[in-house]
Amino acid sequence: MNLYNENKDRQFETIEISFQQWFAANLSSALGGVMDKLLGDLNTIRFNDISPDILTIIQKNDFLSHFGYQRVTDINNNTIRYLKLKPTDGRYFQRYVLKELLDRPELSIMNSALKRKIAESIYEIFVNAQIHSESDFIYTCGQFFPTKESIEFTITDTGVGFRKRVNSRFEKKLSSVQAIKWAMKDGHSTKQGISGGIGLAILKEFVILNKGKIQIISDDGFYQLDPNGVQTRLFSGSFPGTIINMEFKTDNVTSYSLISETESDELF
Repeated sequence: MNLYNENKDRQFETIEISFQQWFAANLSSALGGVMDKLLGDLNTIRFNDISPDILTIIQKNDFLSHFGYQRVTDINNNTIRYLKLKPTDGRYFQRYVLKELLDRPELSIMNSALKRKIAESIYEIFVNAQIHSESDFIYTCGQFFPTKESIEFTITDTGVGFRKRVNSRFEKKLSSVQAIKWAMKDGHSTKQGISGGIGLAILKEFVILNKGKIQIISDDGFYQLDPNGVQTRLFSGSFPGTIINMEFKTDNVTSYSLISETESDELF
């Protein structure tokens, strides 16, 4: 977010990006969206002073191959490949979620029915971005953290954000945080004449059972659901779109049974 707010008014300039401390591979999703916004203003991006460990991880997940760097083979299979998708790439996204995320051996705790529900939920997020975000691209990425025994998966768009979508559709005057909370409720959707609206609610239910985490940044709003409950805050700056990050715990061997039995369209 700082990268965007510090450089959003620049045009025809060279913007240097440096990472010397911690940077998780799944954050490449948000970084890709921000970089495209800055490149759209005819700026040049230069990677400078990146620590070797960070450089390697964002070469392994294919992020830097979009900017002329050679890909590094991920021998340990700890990254979920970075993708920059068009809103029309929904079918490809479905296959990617199953192959790269849900079919990983670390998530063998999920039975096939649960994987299908979670896949539908994640696809619903993509569909909402596709229909209403007005974003040219959707950015996805993830990472497995063996020491934390968790997988994080992030979806980013650079569209209009939750607040504008909800307020425009329903003539409301919600803050960014209020709009995110509204979207987290089962059955709530800004789509017209299209079934759905289950994505975030089912993810919320699963994350609570799994003791994982959901983080959402949209415009100037921040929302986090974790085992400690819900935390929200407003930022002084804003993100040009929406970031949804989900964390699944791989050491939780609970036999899951979701309360939600909402029928949804055939997706696969």
